[in-house]
Amino acid sequence: MTTVALFVTCLVDLYRPGVGFASVKLLEEAGCEVVVPEAQTCCGQPAYNSGDRRDAMAIARQVITAFADFDYVVAPSGSCAGMIKHHYPALFAGDPQWRIKADDLARRTHELTSFLVDVLQVEPAPARFDGTVTYHDSCSSLRELGIQAQPRALLGKVEGLALRELKTPEACCGFGGTFCVKYPEISTEIASRKAADVAATGAGTLLAGDMGCLLNIAGRLQREGHAVKVRHIAEVLAGMADGPAIGEPQS
Repeated sequence: MTTVALFVTCLVDLYRPGVGFASVKLLEEAGCEVVVPEAQTCCGQPAYNSGDRRDAMAIARQVITAFADFDYVVAPSGSCAGMIKHHYPALFAGDPQWRIKADDLARRTHELTSFLVDVLQVEPAPARFDGTVTYHDSCSSLRELGIQAQPRALLGKVEGLALRELKTPEACCGFGGTFCVKYPEISTEIASRKAADVAATGAGTLLAGDMGCLLNIAGRLQREGHAVKVRHIAEVLAGMADGPAIGEPQS
């Protein structure tokens, strides 16, 4: 049996743990043995994006060690998966010993929908979601990992679900990790354009594969009075989309 370590991500752990449970459910239904290493931490992306290479490398070493003994590492986030796959090897370009370890982890690391479609190549367990949705392609998933068709292929198997595409699904949501903190006015303008695009589809639900994007868009939709629910794609695929949406009060 394939052993998969779930990289939960900070935002899932702190804001939406149900996404982690949904990810485990999807992976187990696909025939994987799932382990959630307790020693895992942040992937180090905030430090890396801020130019703090020393702390980013220290965090990366801890992550590399925590996920050393698994067939695959899967993250319900293109952002974190992209950090591990593309930026860890670059961080250790001058350290041959750790570069080998970083390359090995990068090879074994995948974003959730890509892993289900491209690696496992299995039909998802039957799921149902009655409603029209639209889908936002996060910058990291689309541009770093080439993920676009995979989530749509999985959504096409969900009974009762109709997908209505955004006019610009590839446009950034304005979050960008520390970008929204450094450049709040620009970030807000980008998020407002994304919210308008979402509302224009007439879809009742927005889906995506990155919690950063989802939290950012959910907040902007609410502030601008758009009654669109926001969920992580894993929740819909796992049939776990009955509870409060992202940004709504949790019971």
